[in-house]
Amino acid sequence: MTQSVQAIATTPPAREMEPWWKTAVVYQVYIRSFADGNGDGIGDVAGLRAKLPYLAQLGVDAVWINPWYPSPMADAGYDVADFRTIEPSYGTLAEGEAFIAEAHALGIRVILDIVPNHTSSDHRWFQAALRDDPGARDRYIFRPGRGPGGDLPPNDWQSAFGGPAWTRLGTGEWYLHLFAPAQPDLNWENPEVRAEFEDILRFWFDKGVDGFRIDVAHGLAKDPALPDAGERLALSQHTGPHPAWDQDAVHEVYRGWRSVANEYADRVFVAEAWVPSNDRLARYLRPDELHTAFQFDFLRAPWSGDSIRAVIDDALEQAATVGAPATWVLSNHDVPRTVTRYSRSQPDHLVETDWERARWAGEQPDLALGRRRARAAALLQLSLPGTAYIYQGEELGLEEVEDLPGDVRQDPTWFQTGFTDVGRDGCRVPIPWSDDAAPYGFSPLDAESDTWLPQPGHWAPHTAQAQQGNDGSFLTLYRRALALRPQLWTTEAPVEWLDSPRDVLAFARGELQCWVNTGTTDIELPAGMQVVLGSVPGITDGVLPTDTSVWLAEAEHDR
Repeated sequence: MTQSVQAIATTPPAREMEPWWKTAVVYQVYIRSFADGNGDGIGDVAGLRAKLPYLAQLGVDAVWINPWYPSPMADAGYDVADFRTIEPSYGTLAEGEAFIAEAHALGIRVILDIVPNHTSSDHRWFQAALRDDPGARDRYIFRPGRGPGGDLPPNDWQSAFGGPAWTRLGTGEWYLHLFAPAQPDLNWENPEVRAEFEDILRFWFDKGVDGFRIDVAHGLAKDPALPDAGERLALSQHTGPHPAWDQDAVHEVYRGWRSVANEYADRVFVAEAWVPSNDRLARYLRPDELHTAFQFDFLRAPWSGDSIRAVIDDALEQAATVGAPATWVLSNHDVPRTVTRYSRSQPDHLVETDWERARWAGEQPDLALGRRRARAAALLQLSLPGTAYIYQGEELGLEEVEDLPGDVRQDPTWFQTGFTDVGRDGCRVPIPWSDDAAPYGFSPLDAESDTWLPQPGHWAPHTAQAQQGNDGSFLTLYRRALALRPQLWTTEAPVEWLDSPRDVLAFARGELQCWVNTGTTDIELPAGMQVVLGSVPGITDGVLPTDTSVWLAEAEHDR
């Protein structure tokens, strides 16, 4: 960094009055696959606590932990049996409380996952419903079947994991599960359900948790008539109008949740809301509802300057209408990893299914190309106003593991589609920390169990240890970008688009510029600017190679 850029970097940003969550970088921990402290091949709280110094050195502001509650693991913890303690294979509630305190001591906030659309079928409420305890069934959605003898499901709704969304009991009644049969949907018209979840929020807020990521936030409320949905396009369950999703009644729930959060200081919600448009997404972010919501169009956008710019413009415009920050995400535990998504040919516009089909496309991935584009996308993400989420392993440049044998796969999608959709296991493989062979430091050296999903044999160059101190590594790039981000990209500076060649994204925010070349030829950078940080080493002032990005500041002689 030159002297002039250092001068910019040491200017205190005007953020003191902004809530932390409006500009935070949050690291997503998929706890089963993050770090194994006890040697059973499964990540746990002990492993997470041991890696806190790594997260502090990375420079993140907060961690989001996928569900750590007791669960039969029909859906990797998203089938919750008890919302007020921790899964025994992960640790104890006391260990969780210690983790929260240790994270706070390092300046790292803690966001938990909450799963309000459904419970586990092992949850005491559903077990009571099966016994037909008075009032218990009304906490879930039970209906008689259609047709002679009630042999047909109550409607044509399909599970997000494949197959019908209804399961019939021996009594003849059917119950709704928009995901796995082991995940019965709750009835959010029942006041007991609303009171229970508001109490769960307070339970964890009282323990110091800083916020919640809301799973399936666009669910909960269903059209009371439960009408047929009609024929659906593949993979469009969540992104088109549907009587089970994005119903207006859901907003009353979140007004109640916001009231709970307002009882505490600096608490935040982030919504996983797959909705048809950013107009619909903005409704979740009204001042009396949720604080933030993931911008999924950003991770669905192809590697195309025009497409990405349109997504950014739409997201910023809609967020501004409700005074909320945009929340940028490139990948998570439900979608193919960024490297693999960018490693194949890209459509010329945002297409509903193309981003998802990277999991099973016949086209061979060019992972070197995917990594180059993923590095460029990271600098773009971290230069945009608002919050940013990093999925564990993104900072290591990990790819989707697409060749997992069928007999090790555990995602319910694999089973419920009759072994035709490989599901999400490929982005959930335990991440590599050190050493030259599996388990790559994920488990202790004396571990007696294999990792819960097998790791590739070629990941040695991608371990955190191998990338430490390597000037050209993914890890070094992320550490540098996260160190510079709060100093250079100030909160109040809006995106101002600059004239640029086709397939190039270029914008200024204050004194800084971000340029991203998604085209097929190198392009000239503006005169009088110098490179603060490039997505690959060796980008010289003046030329931006294809599939790279840079942060620019005014050259010293022009200041």
